[in-house]
Amino acid sequence: MSSRQPRILICGSILAGNLVWAHEEARQLFNGLADIVVMDSPNRADFLAGLKTGKRYDGIVGIYRHNTSADRIGVFDEEIIDALAETGTVKWIAHNGAGYDQIDVLRCAKKGISVSNTPGAVDDATATTALYLIISCLRNYAWAEQTLRQGVFKKGLNPGGLMMLAHLVHAFPMRVVYYSRNKSANAPEWCEYVDSMERLCRESDVLSLHVPLRDETVHLVGEKEIRAMKKGSIIVNTARGKVVDEEAMIRALADGHLWSVGLDVYPNEPLVNPRLLEFPQNVLLPHMGTENQDSQRCMEVRALTNLRDFLRDGQGKDLVPESRSKL
Repeated sequence: MSSRQPRILICGSILAGNLVWAHEEARQLFNGLADIVVMDSPNRADFLAGLKTGKRYDGIVGIYRHNTSADRIGVFDEEIIDALAETGTVKWIAHNGAGYDQIDVLRCAKKGISVSNTPGAVDDATATTALYLIISCLRNYAWAEQTLRQGVFKKGLNPGGLMMLAHLVHAFPMRVVYYSRNKSANAPEWCEYVDSMERLCRESDVLSLHVPLRDETVHLVGEKEIRAMKKGSIIVNTARGKVVDEEAMIRALADGHLWSVGLDVYPNEPLVNPRLLEFPQNVLLPHMGTENQDSQRCMEVRALTNLRDFLRDGQGKDLVPESRSKL
């Protein structure tokens, strides 16, 4: 490698130079530290060829990655990770997003490439999305809006016999229970920890999901968990579509065990199972959880800062668990 500065690759959408909001922050973070290269490959074959030959991606030590890059080069699977490793220089992937299921992180760990994400940057936006879904499901707001737009003003609207709003934020008169592999030291004192997924389902009127997609979380909520829930309860998912067994969920909607679902994510995005549209009480969003300017800027800056810290200090923050385990 020559005496020039290290190079980082911005790997995202084709718009706005691949960074939507944080252009100035990127220049400031890497000024005098690294040269910024924008991925210009139109497809996967071109990207892989650019890694293996020529000067285009030569000397790349770290990558800023956004999921929009998959539109052109696909996900960061074993093929891409192996190609990055073969360069001998790429050591860090700073992913923009809390969910990192588009990256083969186990392969990265095996090949000595660290992966970071942006967990805290999405919390506020995801929480407000979940709150909207909960309120709209419980009060039938989305269904009511459909009747208004169709010019039939509440016609056929079924109140559903639902309980009062029972979960999510302390601003409402509600009991909040949660389950995690480990009890959270940061949970408010009025949040109750339960010791099993089964108990969480059994006690919840609204089950809101906030987990990353990994092998062990695929169908985390399946037939057993759904049937453990109260009749007339609600599932809200702002995590990833595959953490819920969609077929089991639809069966429960069809036989009335579930009253409705509020979804921002789906197993095969952007495709949405048309059966979900058959239930007017469902509230369905097209993955809008972090679609606001403040969250997008925060995510971009956090991912870029993780990459800057790696270049400057030899170690960035927000390492995903699979990367932490190899240290």
